[in-house]
Amino acid sequence: MTAKLQQIASTFALDGKILSIKPLGDGFINDTFIIRTEGDAPDYILQRKNQIVFPDVPAMMDNIDRVTAHIRKRVIADGGDPTREVMTIIPTHDGKFYHIDEDGEYWAVCVFIDDTIAYNAADSEELARMGGVGIGKFQAQLADFNEPLAEVIKGFHNIKHRFVQWDEALAQDLAGRKASLAKEIEWIESRREEMLAFWTKVESGEIPLRVTHNDTKINNILFDKEGKVLCVIDLDTVMSAPALNDFGDAIRTYANTGAEDAEDLSTVSLSLPMFAAYADGYLSQRATTLTKSELDHLAFSARYITFEQVLRFLMDYINGDTYYKIKSPLHNLERTHAQYALLQSIEAQYEAMCEVIKTTTAKYLA
Repeated sequence: MTAKLQQIASTFALDGKILSIKPLGDGFINDTFIIRTEGDAPDYILQRKNQIVFPDVPAMMDNIDRVTAHIRKRVIADGGDPTREVMTIIPTHDGKFYHIDEDGEYWAVCVFIDDTIAYNAADSEELARMGGVGIGKFQAQLADFNEPLAEVIKGFHNIKHRFVQWDEALAQDLAGRKASLAKEIEWIESRREEMLAFWTKVESGEIPLRVTHNDTKINNILFDKEGKVLCVIDLDTVMSAPALNDFGDAIRTYANTGAEDAEDLSTVSLSLPMFAAYADGYLSQRATTLTKSELDHLAFSARYITFEQVLRFLMDYINGDTYYKIKSPLHNLERTHAQYALLQSIEAQYEAMCEVIKTTTAKYLA
């Protein structure tokens, strides 16, 4: 435990004496530590927030404060345990939910929820279903939250914004790679009209904005020892967006039979059983609170989010690999091809996916 971490932790209103502060996990964005305390006092999670990814940390923490306060009220009203079923963020001694250190870095603290299970990947249909329950429950708890939230990542999943960036990337051709990418560029351009048409439904309000998590991987869901969903964590990316974004992004990872950067494209496809399992869990929580338009576009959201990721990987390759970390000079191109293989599999099974949504929705509306 360094003196600096001790000093930073001491600015927060913690219970109990600090015994140790040690690194936790290997996250790509924030630096995370666990604070162990003596006696019956809770342990805590201390994080240095990444200002490159999150340029307005105070706004982000305000989002988290208001969202967790809303969920806490719902948990209490339902007779649940608010100390375990929702994140608890800890203020500093002067009442803020962040501390700025002498280097201008932002820090935040939340209570560590113990006696929980977390998974790094959904490797079974049952786990995929429970992942759907977790994100669906989170959204359902916030279905009546009507306050505006800060846009902590500009243009996130906004395909109109992405196409502006894409057009600039093609025009500038910073790494001189465009000439060799005619086939891949056509993958994007041939779907431009369809994707922008979907986004107009968001802009018109036909597909409403909801509170969304925007980082739906299963290790952001905590389970109790009986395997039931406790709560969703890591709320840095909580924003107002179509609920479909969370569903589509989850399917892109949960139901992909291969790796995001698989070199052997024969390993990459959409697993319809995993899709159906996640959809069942999600709709068990959301079927009665989504609009008809949202339900009608639920399967399409997997196409939309996967297409966006194809575009973003290819765009980063064209720009000279300035955004995503790469393991080799062709890594972003390999990612592009792997995500495109997934997109093709989704498109080939789209009618079956729509039928899954239809029959599963009917089950929960009956």
